[in-house]
Amino acid sequence: MVQSLAKYKTASCFKFNYNDSLSKECNAPKDKSGVYLIYADKELIYIGRSGRKDKNGNIKHRKDGLYGRFVKGKQFGDRRTKTWPAKIKEEGIKEFSVHWFVTYDDIYKDFPDEIEYRLINEYKKQFGNIPRWNNKG
Repeated sequence: MVQSLAKYKTASCFKFNYNDSLSKECNAPKDKSGVYLIYADKELIYIGRSGRKDKNGNIKHRKDGLYGRFVKGKQFGDRRTKTWPAKIKEEGIKEFSVHWFVTYDDIYKDFPDEIEYRLINEYKKQFGNIPRWNNKG
């Protein structure tokens, strides 16, 4: 699964734990769209994206790009800046790593929503379910 993301040259990761400031740890770009994978204890727990294909077949970037998806986006009913530390504490996770990949830029024109869908389906095919932090297929 991750091998299919290796072609994207603008990619990186950051680690996050209960005491971290998400806005300080996040190294994702503010002007690009792509997908991201979250790992805790070597387990893939979430597949997400920032950006999508609009009804006219064009990219619709999220304001503040991938960075904004993490720092301003919501998950588990509230902003990630609140819910991620709470979820880490609840699940007893020491820290997790967020691996992000720019899939739509001047070089690549791969829509993040289509890649996210493909990755979730690949995961489901391999493991029989979706990553535990994903709430829909």
